[in-house]
Amino acid sequence: MTTEVMTDHLGIERAYQRLKPIMIHTPLAPSNILGKEKQGEIFLKLENLQRTGSFKARGAYNKLSSLSETERSHGVIACSAGNHAQGVALAGALLGIKVRIFMPITAAKTKVEATQSYGAQVILAGDTFDETKQITLDAMKDSGEIFVSPFDDAAVMEGQGTIALEIFADLPLVDNVIVPIGGGGLIAGIALAIKALRPEVKIIGVQSYGVYGMIASIWQQKLVANRRNRTLADGCDVALAGEMTYEILKTRIDETVLVEEKDIEKAINYLALKEKVIAEGAGALSTAAILSGQIDHLLKDKKTVAIVSGGNIDFSVFKEII
Repeated sequence: MTTEVMTDHLGIERAYQRLKPIMIHTPLAPSNILGKEKQGEIFLKLENLQRTGSFKARGAYNKLSSLSETERSHGVIACSAGNHAQGVALAGALLGIKVRIFMPITAAKTKVEATQSYGAQVILAGDTFDETKQITLDAMKDSGEIFVSPFDDAAVMEGQGTIALEIFADLPLVDNVIVPIGGGGLIAGIALAIKALRPEVKIIGVQSYGVYGMIASIWQQKLVANRRNRTLADGCDVALAGEMTYEILKTRIDETVLVEEKDIEKAINYLALKEKVIAEGAGALSTAAILSGQIDHLLKDKKTVAIVSGGNIDFSVFKEII
């Protein structure tokens, strides 16, 4: 499917109906503390409470459920830092499809164990997601397995875009939606739905200064890789964003924000201690953008949703931060 076809939100509507019996309509929780501080209304979209602890289950299930019987019989293969792995593994278990996942050797132990618990075969290879992705592509050349991209796939993006429909159902007059960016599947799906239904709503994308391939591409108006060092937001540690996601976002993203690692730590700490929300590094990016003060001018007197995209943080990391 081309990006031109994906500009229609009807695929997201179909995905919503497909996912409705399977996935959780996650809460949209008001943050009275942040709202008062920023002089607006701020809500947390708690995808950390989704099945597998992350939004990734939406796109993975939508993709696998759209496969033909012949494709299903070949099994699927995927690469992931952890959350996509769990989403694909869960979808495979629910649909009876064999799953093989490649994960970086640096992947959080909790994410590896969770993926295995759904019955998927896990292979640890590569130091970074980008290395792991290349190893995965090499492994599938003669296997016949169907590759399930973490982000650069129409069905995956449509599944992630169902979050936007839930936001509109719970907060019809939303003004801003703040979204973490890795490869761009989450923000591309959300942006497609929002800009089709209410184009005046601002889409704000957030990445770490350590890795910001998509934002660098938006700034330069061409797809480029950008990775300076590791980031606590390991779920967004993608140096080179997707071709499809970039094509969608280059005309649909309104604001970009880069945050420091200390901002991410502060956000994880804040969410846990003040909001009673457990967020991993990537899941805390939207809150980090708010706490950093960089977008105060967009928040005042507005209704803003911050996506808490996942809560699968390694306990040792969480303990150290807290």
